[in-house]
Amino acid sequence: MRERQLEKRLKDKIEQFGGLCFKWVSPGKRGVPDRICILPKGRTIFVEMKAPNGRLSPLQKKRIQELESLKHEVRVLYSKQKVDEFIHEIEGDV
Repeated sequence: MRERQLEKRLKDKIEQFGGLCFKWVSPGKRGVPDRICILPKGRTIFVEMKAPNGRLSPLQKKRIQELESLKHEVRVLYSKQKVDEFIHEIEGDV
């Protein structure tokens, strides 16, 4: 499954829960995660999507570390299975 298809699957599932799944584009600040998932009950998770053989760039790793150092939750999802596991995990929290 391609990265774009994985993103669409994630977005559709998050919206089924009543959440929002914004594409994050940050002019002047490259390397930010692809999606911001805003879930019911005040939970926000940043998600970087990668194709099954994809790799995080050094800049992406740095941005993830920055977000995590500020106590934000960040996930990197590489496959349909990982997207589905993530959805199953958060399903109980919404």
